Amino acid sequence: MVVLGVFAKRTAQREKQRNHNCSLWVGLTILALSFCVFAHPQSASEYQIKAAYLYNFAKATEWPAETLPRPDSTLIIGVFGGDDDFVRLLRSTLGSKMINGHPVEVKHLRPPVELRFCHMAFFRASEPTTGAALSSLSGSASVLLVGEDANFLAQGGMINLILRSGRVTFEVNPDALERSGVRYGATHATSAPARNSVVESAGARLVKNHTAPEYPEIAKSMNLKGSVQLQVAVRADGSVKAVHVVGGHPMLAVAAEQAVMKWRYQPASKDTIETVKITFGE
Repeated sequence: MVVLGVFAKRTAQREKQRNHNCSLWVGLTILALSFCVFAHPQSASEYQIKAAYLYNFAKATEWPAETLPRPDSTLIIGVFGGDDDFVRLLRSTLGSKMINGHPVEVKHLRPPVELRFCHMAFFRASEPTTGAALSSLSGSASVLLVGEDANFLAQGGMINLILRSGRVTFEVNPDALERSGVRYGATHATSAPARNSVVESAGARLVKNHTAPEYPEIAKSMNLKGSVQLQVAVRADGSVKAVHVVGGHPMLAVAAEQAVMKWRYQPASKDTIETVKITFGE
């Protein structure tokens, strides 16, 4: 009887340990799945922000007439390198859009020779042949070259997306743009100022030339509303030196930052920092 009691007790302990191990594995599995579920929206959000930038870059660019000979000529955006996930998102986001009257086609580029058939090319940071691909393009190739690598502008790129203080922003290489024949920052008659946006500027200097921000189509489709707080570094001559996003949704911040970079303030005796608040969806 004693032997049977000890055996039963040990059997119960083993069963309890198995149940504990099973519960532990279930818990770890749920935790791992949770990381997967939450990690995907984070990367998708980053992709959406970059897609919004590319859309705005294209809208603010004017190509030579021979590259878009007809009012309905297709504007081709190529993605050089990287995985298919970003290309799929870009196609789903921009595939049905019109940019200054032109339908949009998104291509995933493989050999560098395909760059010449694009109007804008986005070089992924993971692509090791970016330098060689940029070198293969002559200065006469009217392709807007956008990247996301620290050395991209030094290699001849025109616009570079950078991560600064946890936010995506961009820098421009004016010399490369001038050599390319494309005009970035051009104003198109079809690009009407966004409705339902309110601009508030607080500071010692008045705004002479005010470019109204465009309510991003992507944000509209998501019914995304809210305010963006900006700190604007203004030179003594009134031109904007830099724009820093203090708060606001990244998609809305893209449009606000690009608009304010074109502003012109009243001249002053020294550089100043001005505060701007832009509210979308009101």
